[in-house]
Amino acid sequence: KSLIVMDEIGRGTSTFDGVSIAWAVAEYIHDTPSCRARTLFATHYHELTELATTRERIKNYTVAVREWNDQVIFLRTIIPGGASHSYGIQVARLAGMPADVIERSKEILQNLESAEFEEGAPRLARSRKSQPRQDLRQFSLFEASEDLLRLRLKKLNIATLTPLEALNLLDELKRMA
Repeated sequence: KSLIVMDEIGRGTSTFDGVSIAWAVAEYIHDTPSCRARTLFATHYHELTELATTRERIKNYTVAVREWNDQVIFLRTIIPGGASHSYGIQVARLAGMPADVIERSKEILQNLESAEFEEGAPRLARSRKSQPRQDLRQFSLFEASEDLLRLRLKKLNIATLTPLEALNLLDELKRMA
């Protein structure tokens, strides 16, 4: 018996190329008798969940999440089914992206999802007029915020940490600050 692990097949290409490659690989593994092994196929292409409707041995699983106040909490539990939607923007917030980038990302995503076009060009192509920024600090896409540090500390269970884990965590929090 074998186990095939596929992680983000088609990543690094255009979206349509990536989906096409990943879809074809999944079909090939499923349909080719010599390749029939248990397969873990990790992907961010939601379109691939449709394969479970046409291929009897394909099953979808996802990571359980809880959404609360425009935040997402990954519950570290695998459950049957496909993801209801992407959490990329919430993950970007958790990674420390500036609030302006997060808000603009939401606008662009909404324009893409609604497929609104204006004069032959997608609305997302329209840039906002540049506003002079009063913030004179150096710009950083991965700037740690006090909110992220607070959230990380609130989730912490110090009773379960070993001394080495506590030291590593302290180092990580220091780098975030």
